[in-house]
Amino acid sequence: MTVGPFLADTHIIFWSISDDRRLSEHHRAILASEAVVFASAASVWEIAIKRSIGKLNAPDDLPTLLPKMRFQPLVVTLQHANAISGLPHHHGDPFDRLLIAQAQVENLTILTSDPHFARYDVAVA
Repeated sequence: MTVGPFLADTHIIFWSISDDRRLSEHHRAILASEAVVFASAASVWEIAIKRSIGKLNAPDDLPTLLPKMRFQPLVVTLQHANAISGLPHHHGDPFDRLLIAQAQVENLTILTSDPHFARYDVAVA
């Protein structure tokens, strides 16, 4: 198993919060291990937007909840935002593109079930 450090895609964070059956055993094992797993502020932003427009039923206390679940916070920096300009346009989701840029800048492996991520120059698990 890869030891990380990792950056959790938004759906991995959401599925782990809700103990969703779609969270794979592989991802469950990584989340339960001693590996460092980051949660990006971009993911909290995405979940908050979807919650506010009624597309997602999620807790409103993610800044408190995620550290209790052993997710480490990852802020969005100017370097992360700028790195998006160098990404090919394989995927149009702005949140995913920011996560990919963060993973590249910070040398993180992304925990995801999204097949689009594999088309980028980023490690996925």
